[in-house]
Amino acid sequence: MRTSENSADLVAAEDVLLFANAAITATGQREFRSGALDQQLSLDFLHTYVRVNYRRLYAASLALDINDHNAARIVLGLLATAGEASAEERRTEGRLIAARLARLPPQRVYRLFGEVRRAGINNRRTRAIMRDWLAARPDLGHDAVKYRSGVKTAARHVHLRCPQGAEPLAEVGAFLFRPGKLPRYEHPLLDAWRRAHYEQGAVAELPFTVAEGFAARHGMKREVFLKRAAPRMTRLERLRTHAVTQRPDVDLAAMPLTRLALYVLALPFERRAALRTELTGALRTAARRAAGKHAGSWGRVHAVLDDSFSSSGSGQKRRRPLAVALACHHLLEVLAAPGAYRGLWTSGRGDALLVRPWGPTPLGMRVLDALEPGPGGAEPDRLVIVSDGWDNAPAGLAGEVLRVWRARLDPGRRTAVVHVNPVYDADGFDVRRLAVGVPTAGIRDAEDLPALVEIARFAEGRTGAAELHAYLDRRVALFLGEKATEKEAVA
Repeated sequence: MRTSENSADLVAAEDVLLFANAAITATGQREFRSGALDQQLSLDFLHTYVRVNYRRLYAASLALDINDHNAARIVLGLLATAGEASAEERRTEGRLIAARLARLPPQRVYRLFGEVRRAGINNRRTRAIMRDWLAARPDLGHDAVKYRSGVKTAARHVHLRCPQGAEPLAEVGAFLFRPGKLPRYEHPLLDAWRRAHYEQGAVAELPFTVAEGFAARHGMKREVFLKRAAPRMTRLERLRTHAVTQRPDVDLAAMPLTRLALYVLALPFERRAALRTELTGALRTAARRAAGKHAGSWGRVHAVLDDSFSSSGSGQKRRRPLAVALACHHLLEVLAAPGAYRGLWTSGRGDALLVRPWGPTPLGMRVLDALEPGPGGAEPDRLVIVSDGWDNAPAGLAGEVLRVWRARLDPGRRTAVVHVNPVYDADGFDVRRLAVGVPTAGIRDAEDLPALVEIARFAEGRTGAAELHAYLDRRVALFLGEKATEKEAVA
């Protein structure tokens, strides 16, 4: 009986790790080797399987570094199946859902509320969660202008009371449900929206995404509009328009590391070379910020970074795998001890700033190079492989090299090996692995690398299910005890 219980715990641990990898990497969009429908069907199965069999762990995954797409799916699944949970589970789920919604970008939450309404989920807990989130918004008038249909849908679903009179909520109600009834609004953004229909000067007072439509209606020149709208842009909006405006006040170093890497890879080679000092400095600054307290703590680090043709991603996730590798390259340089980092690209290039998706994936050859001792004859303390796992030149060499290395040359595990994979394999319901004994974790943003390396050790088989459950409990406790609005600040 004891053996059977242990086996069940191990299966549960494996299932949870598999789901965590999927929830971190998969977004239901097309990848290089699989279509969007395959991705969506694979995710549908995983979400249903884990929610039905491991509901507590399914809810606890909201505390992990999963992507926003899967966080919203988990919230929707928990709300839709509230009758399957006990009273205690519903209380815990409610706290996790509220904490996760506070961390999601507002546009994602309003989209989720729309799905809740379409699914007919209208129980008391759901309405309370939606009301609390709306009440916590710093400026509902701003949301009414920027996310008008989303606010309107949410307000209808929870029967939000919008009293008559001059109260802020009354103005929002009039704006949403009785447009044109008030001659003017006290809220500056609501009134700017009213005036922007006939007054070109009011366009620059609106949020950028709303102002774009009015600018086109008034026939404003793009360059003039961007210059006027710049003070009200978010950091990401400034980054997206930087190539057009070339404004010197765009602080690239303030951008999230992976987002900045995507921007760098979108630039032509000539532009990258011309801005080498600025771009490299920004990437290193963003990497130091992402490393935080972990900076310099990883000892000697060697990395194998995949810049093969498959790192070009897809039309929906253009160059995403390569951007993750480039961001990890700079982050690992900061995590390693000073002067103790060595990064090897599969193409053999030595200039990280000018990488591009090209050629096959000779992971095995690069792993051999990475396991070579560094300066002074010292072996690396860590080997980190950033790749989609499609080792094809020759096929399977990387897994064989790592197997022989571990069995014959490093049975004492002096070198910790971890593989992080930015691409979800829909057919395998997981990220593709290099070898059985190599811990593998899915990754979407390089900033999550330190936490993912920690969770990847559970996949190595040297820790049990009890340790994994204890880890999840710690993450949940930490998650519920923090205030997190950072994502919202850059949305």
